[in-house]
Amino acid sequence: MTILGKYLTDKSINKAEVSRKTGIGKSRLSQLSTKDNTNLKAEELYLISKAIDSDPNEILEKIYGHLKLNI
Repeated sequence: MTILGKYLTDKSINKAEVSRKTGIGKSRLSQLSTKDNTNLKAEELYLISKAIDSDPNEILEKIYGHLKLNI
C-alpha cells in the first residue's frame, strides 16, 4: 500500500465516491493506492484533496515530506 493509500484508508475514504467526484478512474485510484512506482500527478492530488475536503498541502506533506535536498 502506498502512502496515499494508507492516508485514504486511515481517513475511511470511499474511493468509488472519490472517483465519481473527481473523474479519476477507479483503476487509477487503485494504482495510486497500491503500487509504489505509480506517479501521482499534481492535478490528481488537487482533485482528490477537494473531493475529500482536505488541504492539498497536508496530503502533499504526508506523501512527500520525507524528501530532502542534496546539499
